[in-house]
Amino acid sequence: MSNPAELYETHRELLARAIEATAARDYWSAYPESPSKSVYGEDAAPAGERAFTSLLGKPFPIEVPGASGTVATEHSPYGLELGVSYPRADPLALIAAARAATPGWRAAGPEGRAGVAAEILRRINAASFEIAHAVQHTTGQAFVMAFQAGGTHAQDRGLEAVAYALAATTRTPAYATWAKPQRGADPLHLEKNATVVGRGVSVVIGCTTFPTWNSYPGIFASLVAGNPVIVKPHPGAVLPLAITVRICREVLAEAGLNPDVVTLAAEQPGDGIAATLATHPDVRIVDFTGSSEFGDWLEANARQAVVYTEKSGLNTVVVDSTGDYKGLLRNLAFSLSLYSGQMCTTPQNILVPRDGIETDAGHRSPDEFGADLAAALGKLLGDPRRAAGTLGAIVNDGVLARLSEASSTPGVVHPSTTVSDEQYPSAVIRTPLVARLDAADEKVYTREWFGPVSFLITTDSTEHSLRVFTETVRAHGALSALVHSTSPQVLEAAREAALDAGVHLSENLTGGVFVNQTAAFSDLHGTGANPAATAALTDDWYVTGRFFTLQSRRHVPAATSEQP
Repeated sequence: MSNPAELYETHRELLARAIEATAARDYWSAYPESPSKSVYGEDAAPAGERAFTSLLGKPFPIEVPGASGTVATEHSPYGLELGVSYPRADPLALIAAARAATPGWRAAGPEGRAGVAAEILRRINAASFEIAHAVQHTTGQAFVMAFQAGGTHAQDRGLEAVAYALAATTRTPAYATWAKPQRGADPLHLEKNATVVGRGVSVVIGCTTFPTWNSYPGIFASLVAGNPVIVKPHPGAVLPLAITVRICREVLAEAGLNPDVVTLAAEQPGDGIAATLATHPDVRIVDFTGSSEFGDWLEANARQAVVYTEKSGLNTVVVDSTGDYKGLLRNLAFSLSLYSGQMCTTPQNILVPRDGIETDAGHRSPDEFGADLAAALGKLLGDPRRAAGTLGAIVNDGVLARLSEASSTPGVVHPSTTVSDEQYPSAVIRTPLVARLDAADEKVYTREWFGPVSFLITTDSTEHSLRVFTETVRAHGALSALVHSTSPQVLEAAREAALDAGVHLSENLTGGVFVNQTAAFSDLHGTGANPAATAALTDDWYVTGRFFTLQSRRHVPAATSEQP
């Protein structure tokens, strides 16, 4: 058994390196993203798969304070029978347990809490293959993506939050001496202690598409800041977060701490636990990823809490010109196809001037650009095996319904087609749909079509495209934006437009970096500057709202006014 202080010493070097990485913003990753035997060992993959399959068809092994009965709510998009049941949560019991666990967690101090968090992440990394299978069969991500985005990249995001929270909570010295000179008398001497106090119970509400990647930052930022965390998974993607909570509780118990610092809130659809938890007076922090509708409701109704939301938006591409037309098409086709567009950063609105664009392959009209993009999609997804590995499976019927509705849109330049997966014949896999619209069709493209649906929108000019981009993002939000242009003036105008809209901008992506991917320790995700999110993963605001620093002070004789 290791106590929190010992765990901090164990992971001190890693934590220091992570803090350095947040300042340098260069490439750095603590957890290798390749599921290779040479990286994780010969037995890691089969052992992870065995661990996953051992969970199927039975109650998940976890204690939940005050639970009553069980729930089993998950269905694999690949057709695998999951049959995992979880204790059905009582939100009031979870809040009471979290409050009871708070004093001991506060006493661990920022370094001790960071040490515990780093150990949790180490064990999560060791379980990467188990978690990857859980992510794959709850979200529909292909396995390699599930291992990376759901595993190691999520772990990097978690460690990034730990680094930011540790730096913020140790910025004020825990002990200081103070001496004020006095004329004709001895100086006044005080000793002062500063204690980081968590804001209160934290609730992390997971999503169905990226249950770990989107939840780990909130979980670990709240933990290091001194808050107990109730993890409320989406009913369709419980298993990845249940494994995470199980590991958290094991590490906490082994460190001599109350495991109820982290608890699991599984529910039956319709229980409404998220709303009950989020509006309880003792819940002071809410992290949410999901629909704009519920995110807006949380922002309006969880008035007693700091609310960090990541919602949907109108991710936009402005196409003006390019010096690498083939690269543009390949890059954009992959961005539209990755995980069937079921990413909060996938481009939806592609703006092209009515007079067309200039490229190294000659002038292209909007019609020609649409045909070329359709051909690039066809080439990328022409082989069913490669297509299945890129597209993954459709996560739920809501995505299929939007795809079906979009299919009736006039001007479809790339219809969505079915792809078969030899390994999982029951998987529902669809290629992206791209449809032509005009800038006047605002009612269509100012609505978010989450999933493999994108629109090629004709505008009067690049200047008009930038206006449409700014106005729609300011009104409806976005998490990503991309511009393609060979003109320095257009690029500068696009940067100004992105600043006005409050969204991160990518420029001229034609290689192996894609607009819908962000790198921990370097790229920010979300801004808080437009309606799609209230904060960025990860910046100071994301962690500083989770704690207070409280001070105590006392007189001491001058001779003893040194730190004990």
